[in-house]
Amino acid sequence: MIDERLLKNEEKAVFGLRSLYGKYGYFPFKMSKFEEYELYVKNKEFLVSDRAITFNDTNGQLLALKPDVTLSIIKSAQDIPGEKQKVYYNENVYRVSESTHRYKEIMQAGLECIGDIDLYDIYEVVSLAAQSLAAIGDEFVLEISNLGLLSGILEKACSSCAFCEKAIDFIKEKNSHDFLRLCDEYGIEKEKAKALTVFVSAYGERKKVISELEKVCSKEELSPLSELSKLLDSSPFSERIVFDFSVVNNMNYYNGFVFRGFLNGVSERLLAGGQYDKMMKKMGKRSGAIGFAIYLDILEQLQSENEKTGVDVLLIYDNDTQTREVSKKVSELISCGFTVSAQKTDSGKIKAKKIIDLRKEKNNA
Repeated sequence: MIDERLLKNEEKAVFGLRSLYGKYGYFPFKMSKFEEYELYVKNKEFLVSDRAITFNDTNGQLLALKPDVTLSIIKSAQDIPGEKQKVYYNENVYRVSESTHRYKEIMQAGLECIGDIDLYDIYEVVSLAAQSLAAIGDEFVLEISNLGLLSGILEKACSSCAFCEKAIDFIKEKNSHDFLRLCDEYGIEKEKAKALTVFVSAYGERKKVISELEKVCSKEELSPLSELSKLLDSSPFSERIVFDFSVVNNMNYYNGFVFRGFLNGVSERLLAGGQYDKMMKKMGKRSGAIGFAIYLDILEQLQSENEKTGVDVLLIYDNDTQTREVSKKVSELISCGFTVSAQKTDSGKIKAKKIIDLRKEKNNA
């Protein structure tokens, strides 16, 4: 049996997530460490980083250490009417770190649901995103937006693609001042523009946000948002799942619901996902798709209990201490459920809850 205290945060998360996803009928997806580089070149806008580590295969074909998993899953997916392919993964990806700006091997976990997607699938994936965050830490928030609703309302206000793109950028930044200035530039009436700022400020409890959006949206337009919210009411984490229209992923690939998750104690978003039907279409697929990724390398920011305490017992001995005595004491402590580090000195580098000095015991005897 594995002692969880000896596992890193990301390793603990992987074990828990595998069990969670399996319960909902998701099967493990395994892939090679590398893919044809052309796959990433064609879809670089979809990637977190458009830089990849490349090399030539023995046949001269250019390959890349995979910087992403979702593209490989889409590539292998089949368009089968009425069917859904549900997979989860735990893979290392290789890309430039946002913090160090150097190439890094990153542990990533996630799941994808591809096929005849409906409201239940959206609810299930969002619910699993919340459960995934809960499995990693008690204090989290999952923020949800709907790009279809947002882009539809903006297009009704102004048909200009340039307006929609700029407006979405200001909403993403929660910048109401420049949003209003933009509306004025494109000749949108002040009252209407002021009403549209609801997308900039609307954040928080789901029913409250829906109530605020009723100022600019019809019931029919809000229906997907309302239906999902009602389903999420039954979640034990309902209060931690909020609406926030500043959550905006790449509009060229994503559509419908998008979301991101944050964990207390971690400065960056830990989870990101959404519907990516546009990406599927770009890669020649007719199916719909929704999924999310968890960036487990970010968990390094969390200090685990093991890192705080090191071991339960630091056992100190010297050359005059009999090996049998050291072995007996270590076995005795481990059998009692303690973690032990046997050392010849207390250098201060190993943190322990308790120190047992066999040298003193021997001298006292």
